[in-house]
This record gives sequence, structure tokens and C-alpha cells, in this order.
Amino acid sequence: MTREISMGQAIHEALFEEMERDDTVFFFGEDVGEAGGVFGETQGMQQKFGAKRVFDTPIAESMIVGAAVGAAITGLRPIVELQFADFVSVAMDEIYNKAAKWRYMHGGLFTVPLVIFAAEGAAGGAGPEHSQCPEALFYSAFGLQVVTPSTPADAKGLLKSAIRSDNPVLFLEHKALANTSGEVPSGEHLVPLGVADVKRSGSDVTIVAWSNMVLRALEAASELAADGISVEVVDPRGINPLDMDTILASVRKTGRVVLAHEAAVTGGPASEVLARITEQAWDWLQSPVKRVGAPDIPMPQSIALEQRVVPGTSDIVAAVKEII
Repeated sequence: MTREISMGQAIHEALFEEMERDDTVFFFGEDVGEAGGVFGETQGMQQKFGAKRVFDTPIAESMIVGAAVGAAITGLRPIVELQFADFVSVAMDEIYNKAAKWRYMHGGLFTVPLVIFAAEGAAGGAGPEHSQCPEALFYSAFGLQVVTPSTPADAKGLLKSAIRSDNPVLFLEHKALANTSGEVPSGEHLVPLGVADVKRSGSDVTIVAWSNMVLRALEAASELAADGISVEVVDPRGINPLDMDTILASVRKTGRVVLAHEAAVTGGPASEVLARITEQAWDWLQSPVKRVGAPDIPMPQSIALEQRVVPGTSDIVAAVKEII
């Protein structure tokens, strides 16, 4: 059975279920305690599980992640909240060098079961320092898993799998998706990390899209269907591990590819996927690969300008029509 809930509610459920299932799981970070999280997704957690398992910290991201790494290698399963994904930069050493590499550096003697939770993306004029999608920075953070859910069901299942993983996970929820609703299975629901999902089957062109751009890709696919163009939409659901098998299978079927994300085109998630498609699927391509992303500028503070910068359904439709 399923029921329709928002992504925020799905995340809330996942956190409560895993806290109840495993008493080594605890949650700390910025405003996660009495305030219930900046987006309300930890409402009631401190009251239910107590201030020893759910508590606030100073706004000090390097300290938050560093403390979590220490807790993880001693056998606990911390979840930490950085509020905005932009501030992974403040904790870059702790994420990129400590959390990601610790297990390898110690020959597997330690595991680092840690979830770093942060909200990414543009949603209402938050400006250059609160609107970025930084996941591509971590393509080379080997040992770190990075997930970007696009639906409530994926958010719940991926978060539960992330909490149970023995390796660190950067979990990035797009702010614009928090209140979007979708069908979520009742009861236990897990989604494996590093497995892409074909959100819509098609035969003429593949759209690989991340996070909120999955919704725009599905809208584009419906619009293009009216013109007789059959679109397959693939959601990698993250960047590490990257499920190239599913992506390449779709490319082989359609021969045409559009890659869509909200991050800037230069250095965005699509860049690595484009490189691998070029290396591994050149003979299958019937046209150049197109990328859809934001222009190479900081995200504007102005909502009017933000709306011009963030790619939309029409941009994806135009990209598809260029290669058909």
C-alpha cells in the first residue's frame, strides 16, 4: 500500500523510524532540536528521543562534521544538519579528507557511518551563498556517497539506506522539493544507494536529470510526447556511486542524450557523465550530447533574476529539439 505525502514528511518518517530502530543513531546540528529544523523536518524528535540524541550546535560546520566523524569511528551512527548545502565549503577538510578517506587510510579497520544532511538549490531569492547545488564538487571524494532524491519515496528510501550504510553519505534535499508530494510505500521502504531509476520509458531521446530537474524533465517529456517525440527520463539519484550501467543502457536504446541539472553548466554533475558517455558510448550516439544547466554566474539574490537563471522545462524541450 502507498499514501501520498510530501518529501519533508517522508524525510521526517525516515528519521523517526531509524532513530526508533537503532539507538546508536543520533542527530545534531543547526536548529534541529527544539526548533525542529529550519524546514521543520525534525519536529518532535527532541521531545521523543531526548536531548542526548537530538541536540543543537553552534553554527560551526567544520566542528559539526568533525565531531560526527569522531562519533562514527567509535561505533555510533550520527546524522548532522548543515542547513544549507553551500556551507559544505566550511567543512571541506572534514568531509573530503576525513569522512571520505578515513576507512581507506586505516585499512578498513574503521567504518564511518555518517549522514551529512543539507538543503540545496534555489528557492525564493536566498542569494549566492544559500542557493547552490554543490554535489559535483564531490565526484573525486572517493569513499563518500552523494545522493540527490527527486521524489518523496526516493527521499525516504535513500535516507534510510544512508543511515544504515557503513560509509559516509552526503544527503542533499532540494529546497524546492520539500513540499512536493508523491506516493510513498507504507511500512518499511529502502532504496539502494548508487542505483539509478528510469522515471519514464522512451525510445527517441534520453534525458538524464538530477534532483528538481527530474520533475522538469518529466514535464518536458509529456510536452514532447504531443509532438511525437518519445523521451526516456533517467534519474541517477546522486553522483556517488554513479550508475553508468543504467544510463548507458538508455543511451544505447535512444542514441540521443540531454543532461539536465540546476547547477551551472561548467563543472556540474553532467560534465562527468558526458565524459563517460563519450568514452563508452560514442558509437551509439546519433547526435551531440546536450547539457542544460544554469549559466556560469553566481545565483542572483533577486527572485526575478533567479527565475531567469534556474533552468526550466522549456530549456529541456529546446535542447531535445536541437538534437532530434
